[in-house]
Amino acid sequence: MRLLLHVCCGPCAIVPAREFLRAGHEVTGWFHNPNIHPLAEYLRRREGALQMAEKSGIPMLSPGTVPAYDPETWRRAALAFADGRCAYCRESRFAALAAKTREMGFDAFSSSLLYSRRQNHEGMKQAGEKAARIEGAAFLYRDFRPLGHEGIAASKQLGIYRQRWCGCLFSEKERNTKKPAATGGRSLPIPFRK
Repeated sequence: MRLLLHVCCGPCAIVPAREFLRAGHEVTGWFHNPNIHPLAEYLRRREGALQMAEKSGIPMLSPGTVPAYDPETWRRAALAFADGRCAYCRESRFAALAAKTREMGFDAFSSSLLYSRRQNHEGMKQAGEKAARIEGAAFLYRDFRPLGHEGIAASKQLGIYRQRWCGCLFSEKERNTKKPAATGGRSLPIPFRK
């Protein structure tokens, strides 16, 4: 089966790419993340996605198929979405993925978001199923969370950049304004993970 795999970042895509390849699928990656902020972070994650693809032996769609970087448009839409910003992020990315799957003639789609232990997994599954119904594309669901330790170890071994937050402006602000009791209530930035 020709599968289009949404790649949120390199570390999260290692295990899904490997497992889909082992299952006999022909996997192509697509880095689509209009939520990532700032531009330097977007570029680091895109580079990590390209490194993962090269090291995993899967092609990535050409740069011309990646929408222009525009986090402000995403931010405004996320704030206006009735079900909240995280639901908007899931639904908008799965909708774009399903549309790209149909447009480019892939048999099915899936996402490296299904690897994350920190995301609303049931919400992602529902967003994928909804997008599949709307676009008439097949959604290949799999829960990759039990293999999380393998992806972390592989990303470290391969030297692929690992981040500590989902990537949106809101989560960046939240991670940088945590006030642990040990600091006397002062905000401390959480360092990036390499």
